[in-house]
Amino acid sequence: MSSITIKQLTFSYTDTTIFNQANINIDDSWKLGLVGRNGRGKTTLLHILQGKIKTDSSVKTNKQFIYFPQKIKNTKELTLYALQDIIDFEQWQLERELTLLDVNLDRLWQPFESLSGGEQTKCLLALLFLDKSNFPLIDEPTNHLDITSREKVANYLKEKSGFILVSHDRDFLDKVCDHILAIERQKIQLYQGNFSIYETEKKLRDNFEIAEDGRLRKDISRLKQTSLEKRDWSNQRENVAGATFVDKKVAKKQNQRAKSMEKRMSQEVENKEKLLKNIEKTVPLAMNFQISHHKRLVQFEKFSLGFDEKMLFEAIDFSLKVGEIVAITGSNGHGKSSIIKYLEGNFSGEHAGLVHLPQGLKISYVQQIFQHEGSLKAFAEKEKLDPELFLSNLRKLGMERKTFEQKIETMSQGQQKKVELAKSLSQPANLYIWDEPLNYLDVFNHEQILQVLKTFQPSMMIVEHDNHFIKEVADEIIELK
Repeated sequence: MSSITIKQLTFSYTDTTIFNQANINIDDSWKLGLVGRNGRGKTTLLHILQGKIKTDSSVKTNKQFIYFPQKIKNTKELTLYALQDIIDFEQWQLERELTLLDVNLDRLWQPFESLSGGEQTKCLLALLFLDKSNFPLIDEPTNHLDITSREKVANYLKEKSGFILVSHDRDFLDKVCDHILAIERQKIQLYQGNFSIYETEKKLRDNFEIAEDGRLRKDISRLKQTSLEKRDWSNQRENVAGATFVDKKVAKKQNQRAKSMEKRMSQEVENKEKLLKNIEKTVPLAMNFQISHHKRLVQFEKFSLGFDEKMLFEAIDFSLKVGEIVAITGSNGHGKSSIIKYLEGNFSGEHAGLVHLPQGLKISYVQQIFQHEGSLKAFAEKEKLDPELFLSNLRKLGMERKTFEQKIETMSQGQQKKVELAKSLSQPANLYIWDEPLNYLDVFNHEQILQVLKTFQPSMMIVEHDNHFIKEVADEIIELK
């Protein structure tokens, strides 16, 4: 048993401080979840551990770090050889790990690029644990994994030890992790237990600090008010009309005493302000939901989709009523996103059965894959968005104002996802159709989205793989088989 230690870590990008005198001490046998808002420094910390970013604080450990997802040099190569280009291993070792992950071993003899996204993820995860001298740094392994694959990967990691895992899926973190390292406003807090324990302890600490902040702010306001009143009173006494020389002399002394008191109070105010906590807060989002006069917004009757007369899923029958949220679930490749494409008019295959949509229904989409370009202002004009609501939602989602000046295509994946989500929230709509809205967003954003749906109770069809989220928001779950 050994440790990974960084002392007094301070790091900034230009004028933004990421870490300020942070201390990190990790037991290398822990299943450690690394959490925090997007842009707070999770990936930066992983790069510091790998030595990709140099700081004045050195990383003390006897471990070598390996990062997920690894880069495949030649995706056209057979999977076994493509993986052996990354590290050396015996074929039987990889087969052992892939069997635990429920991957068909025949996939080793297919080009890596021909594997599904889930199969590629599992192959790269298996690779992490083939060399015991490596310490895995696992960055967002659940993106685009379906519920079944997430369960399989969680069970696999639960049997391993010694890794750092970045994920925004709280159910996944709960199943896998025994410690949580949280990056909160330039500071790093360590919690023993899974994500739920971290969340409970954080709320207790935040509530205490919010109450303490409230008391301090009242004290500061009282001190400032008292200081101003003393100064005003002394000035009035010194400058009162008809005052005698003695009166003015007394008032002048009182004024000097008031100024001295004001100085002491200012120092006390400054000391109290230093105690105020920079508490991590989320702000409620707004939604431009408009209730339709139609009782049923979507009606599916013995409906299915397919290609070349082969159906992707068994026929479904259900209706979506006003104010209901229906979640579409199922394994990858079973047609969830195809249903959304069909409703948009972009599905190129075949269909069976019927779908009824009222005429004139205003529908807003969140796409899983999108390409937006140009400035935010031009984008808002093109999409006919209320610019004030659009930019306000972006700010509430945690996008910094300086990012507003960037072209959308130069933003990170998380920032671009926030643009897509803020667009939909800002559009006037009777029905929202969202395809994997949580991808690339942090747990704080997940909570904001959950709360806005509970507050506005929109009519919505949603495709999502996050079990916790689905249980919280869905009135009905339709599983494609």
